[in-house]
Amino acid sequence: MRRYILRRLLQGLVLLVLVATIVFFLGRLTGNPVDLMLPEDATQEDRQALIETLGLDGPLHQQFGLFVANALRGDLGQSIRYRQPAVEVFFSRLPNTLMIVPGAMILAVILGVPLGILSALYRGSFIDRVSGTIAVLGIATPHFWLGILLIYIFSVQLDWLPTSRMGDYRHFVLPTVTLSTFLLAGFMRLIRSSMLEILDSEFVKLARIKGLSETIVVWKHCLRNALIPMLTLWGVFMGGLVTGAIVTETVFAWPGIGRLTYEAVIFRDFPLLQAAIIMDAVLIVFINLIVDILYAYVDPRIRLAE
Repeated sequence: MRRYILRRLLQGLVLLVLVATIVFFLGRLTGNPVDLMLPEDATQEDRQALIETLGLDGPLHQQFGLFVANALRGDLGQSIRYRQPAVEVFFSRLPNTLMIVPGAMILAVILGVPLGILSALYRGSFIDRVSGTIAVLGIATPHFWLGILLIYIFSVQLDWLPTSRMGDYRHFVLPTVTLSTFLLAGFMRLIRSSMLEILDSEFVKLARIKGLSETIVVWKHCLRNALIPMLTLWGVFMGGLVTGAIVTETVFAWPGIGRLTYEAVIFRDFPLLQAAIIMDAVLIVFINLIVDILYAYVDPRIRLAE
C-alpha cells in the first residue's frame, strides 16, 4: 500500500511540474507583464527597475529557475489588480467556493443514486425513461443557460430567491442547483449501468437462489459493488466542481475562485491567473490522490495490481 501511495504522489508531483512549466512559458508569450503593472506615467527608469526586481532581465532559463524557486516558497507573484500576493487572494476566495461545492455534491448524490437504482431495477419502465431524460438534459444543458433560466423563473418572475452574490441561505439555492445538474446526471447514469451489470452477475443469482430477500440483494450486494466505480467519478467531479465553477460563479456573481479566475482574465492580471491555475492543479492532484487511496481500500485488487 505504501508503494501504491508513493507512486501516486510521484505522479502528482510530475503533473504539477508540467503544469507550472506550461503556465510559465505561455505567460511569456503574452508579452512583458511589467507593461501591465506600471502606471501610465511611469518612466523608463521605473520600468527597468521593476524588470530587475522581478528578475525579467535575465535569460529565459534563469527566469524559469527564479519562478520555480519562488513557487516552492509559495510565492506566485503579486496580483496587479488587488496589489496583494496572488496566493493570498486565491485562498481568500477559496472558502466561498467550498461553501457551494459540498451542497452541489450532496444534492447530486441524494437525487442521482436513488434514481439510478430505480432505473436499473425498473428497466424500460416510465421511471427509467424519465430518469434517462433527466440525465440527458443534465449533461447537455450548459450551466450558463441553466443559471440564467433559473434566475429568470425564481428571481424575476416568482421573486422567491435573490439573483446573485452571497448572503443568507437563499443565495445558495440557485448556484448549488446549477452546479449539481451535471453531477446528478453523471451519477445517475453510472449507477444505472453498474447496477444493471451487477444484477446480471452470477453472485447475485446465487444470492437469490439462497432465498435472500430482494432488499438485501439490492442494497447489500448490488449497491455496494456498484458504488466502487462511483468513487472514481466522484474524484473527477469534485475536482471539476472546485476548479470548474467559473461559469456558475460568473453568472451568479459568486465571489469564489471561479469568479476570481474570470476576473484575472478580464483584467489581464496574469500573476493572479497564474496562481489560480497552479493552485487549481494542486487541488485536483490532492483530491485525486485521496480518491485513489480510497479506491485501493475499497477494492484491494487495485493496489495488488500495482
